[in-house]
Amino acid sequence: MSGAKNCPETPRQRMIGMMYLVLTAMLALNVSSEILNGFSMIDTSLHKNIESLNSRNSSLYSDFNALYEKNPAKVGEWLKKANLVKEKSDKLYKYIENFKLTIIRMADGKNTNDSAYVSQIGKKDNLDKAGQYGIKERHGNELKKHIEEYRTFLRTMSNNNPEKSKLYETIFSTSKPKSGVSWTDAMFEGMPLSAVVTILTKYQNDIRSSEADIIEFLKVQTDASDFRVNKMEALVIPDSRYVIRGDKFKAKIVLSAVDSTKTPNYYVNGNLVTKGIFETSCTSSGKKSIAGQITFMGNDGVLNSKPFKCDYMVGDPAATISNEDLNVVYRGIENKFSVSVPAVASENVSIVVKGGTYTKSNGKYIVRPTQDNDISILVFAKIDGKDLQMGGGNYRVKYIPDPKSFLQYTDAGGVVRQTQDGILTKRILKSTGVSLVASYGPDELIKANFTVISFNAIILSTTVSVTGNKLNPKVLSEIDRLEGGEALTIKNIKAVGPDGKIRTLSPIAIQI
Repeated sequence: MSGAKNCPETPRQRMIGMMYLVLTAMLALNVSSEILNGFSMIDTSLHKNIESLNSRNSSLYSDFNALYEKNPAKVGEWLKKANLVKEKSDKLYKYIENFKLTIIRMADGKNTNDSAYVSQIGKKDNLDKAGQYGIKERHGNELKKHIEEYRTFLRTMSNNNPEKSKLYETIFSTSKPKSGVSWTDAMFEGMPLSAVVTILTKYQNDIRSSEADIIEFLKVQTDASDFRVNKMEALVIPDSRYVIRGDKFKAKIVLSAVDSTKTPNYYVNGNLVTKGIFETSCTSSGKKSIAGQITFMGNDGVLNSKPFKCDYMVGDPAATISNEDLNVVYRGIENKFSVSVPAVASENVSIVVKGGTYTKSNGKYIVRPTQDNDISILVFAKIDGKDLQMGGGNYRVKYIPDPKSFLQYTDAGGVVRQTQDGILTKRILKSTGVSLVASYGPDELIKANFTVISFNAIILSTTVSVTGNKLNPKVLSEIDRLEGGEALTIKNIKAVGPDGKIRTLSPIAIQI
């Protein structure tokens, strides 16, 4: 025995051993004729089912086209999608058919039949050609890509419906099997030709079945937006609830149909509104808006949402009281007017001034008359794109009243004061900053700036004429002649206001 162990194998023995191993492997890979015949039966059954599905799909497409002829606007969108489903399905089906014919011809030779039935394959047990074409020549990866693209397309056509998406993921799965090998290897590596062709026929069957499912789904969608109603109401929807005299009232009269068995949900600014009745406190004036959406369940079980937006106007409580006897404007100054029209935004309100000019600042109108006697102010509002006259009035043009004259000085405490008939020291009178001013005083009703342009200063028996509003040197030298109890009288005071009118003001008497 020990000698036998050390005896080297002859080349013949090594060849016999190798042939034994090959034979053993072949026996292990051998597929019985009964199993091959089983694949043939399954393949034939799948082809019969495909014929039935083709007939069903043809009927569905015919129904779709008939619906389109009756209502193109309603069905057109869905028919276009249905035709796209047919195009994509036919393309993948034909690709798989060509794939089957190619591997059959590679096994049986070029003179094989033009149909890819397992029952007509000569070498059903061939283990090489499917792997060669699918793996080595990489057509299996191409097939995998086409299947995945078709699967994604079906999900899109079904609006990513969860149940349908899960179904398509299962039917057209290309994930790795539990064995860990790739989908391509599991599909073609060492597989009998009859098994590969049967599996590919199964994919064709799934294509036609999924095509029918999607077409049926799309056909349902043509009625998905239609809602059954059991209650009718007449509604009047005006273009505006604010109409000006002389304008036209416009409204839409509509028949509203509702389903009292289904209650939509109403949301305004993100908040749920009970029964669709919206209320809000109007704490500030101006243009406001609300926005939201109505959600409701469609006949197809899909939740629908319809957005809406509405603008409205909040006005301040207002009343107009007019004293007709005092409807006046003054020349030379800014006459400030507040103008508003109920329910109309301020930016849509404008005026026209006849006999004057105006500017608008901070929502107020500043009117300046350019003529004597009367001016008129007309108010317009822009409503529905048109400028409508809302009213107006006539105003008498007046010159502003004469102001009072004052001697302005700074007292010993540094306070600026004004007087018309006070007692002052010669030192204060001769100090800098002493001047004549004209104003309405602390009780002024209107604001206007006046400038003193001349006056006469009477000191004892001497009268000094002065141009401007300052005590000139000659007046100051005459003041030195005054004794206690004597007076400085200022008369013939001339002042000009913003209206350009020169006025003669009352005299000022100052006692030393």
